[in-house]
Amino acid sequence: MSTPPIQWYPGHIAKAEKSLQAQLKRVDVVLEVRDARIPLATAHPQIQQWIGSKERVLVLNRVDMISSHTRQQWIEWFRSQSEEPYFTDAQHGKGIEAIIKAAQTAGEKMNQRRRDRGMLPRPVRAVVMGFPNVGKSALINRLLKRRVVDSARRAGVTKALRWIRISDQIELLDAPGVLPSKLTNQDAAFKLAICDDIGEAAYDNQRVAAMLVDLLKQNQVEAALHSRYDLAMGELTGEAYLHQLAADRYQNDVERSARQLLNDFRVGQLGAIALELPPTNSEPIRVEHQYPEA
Repeated sequence: MSTPPIQWYPGHIAKAEKSLQAQLKRVDVVLEVRDARIPLATAHPQIQQWIGSKERVLVLNRVDMISSHTRQQWIEWFRSQSEEPYFTDAQHGKGIEAIIKAAQTAGEKMNQRRRDRGMLPRPVRAVVMGFPNVGKSALINRLLKRRVVDSARRAGVTKALRWIRISDQIELLDAPGVLPSKLTNQDAAFKLAICDDIGEAAYDNQRVAAMLVDLLKQNQVEAALHSRYDLAMGELTGEAYLHQLAADRYQNDVERSARQLLNDFRVGQLGAIALELPPTNSEPIRVEHQYPEA
């Protein structure tokens, strides 16, 4: 029997999306936030259509969770697509000043157009948009230099829209995460689940953990598993590895094994590992071990 696809489109997201599209008329610049581990899977297919000709700043958050080599590959790829990516680690406040400057530069263009029409300049209106749990709220708190919005490592914390003034120059619209109403690309949906960028109700931990193991093997970084659990993957499938890990460490509790493995990946205990590389790049993904202090 085939397992059901991963789908998640809660009511608050559908409601917020309608409000957001109405508010976008008042916005000058869009800060689109993606997960640096999966920058393509966290690209919303309709954002370009929604924002039209508005200025856009592409923010790839969680840069601390990918290697410096992978970061450079993405910089080169995005530039080849005529885009300039801005990398941040919002949790620790890295890369924030560059985002503020980029938003202000976009705003200056808007105010120049106002002056050309004989109108007075006004604060730049920016919106932070992206999938759930890619770090939008943490980014906003860093932009404001104070905690004004709830931030947690799970999807769906922000549920309503509100305007916040950063300075005399910038006003910011905090928006809940947006998601396609139907996740047609299930490979991308699995990556969203692995990275915790989608509600937990959408997926089965054991399926997703097994997929993570298979992805690590496919990307030639399964040594990260051996290093963490002292269990080599060898010829095991992701599912078989999960069961073996449960037998070795968790009294045959496969669900506990799956949750632990996913959590270890999400907090960086397996090292700094990207799950996507630029489309034309077939080079194996490299791991940088940056274990948090115990």
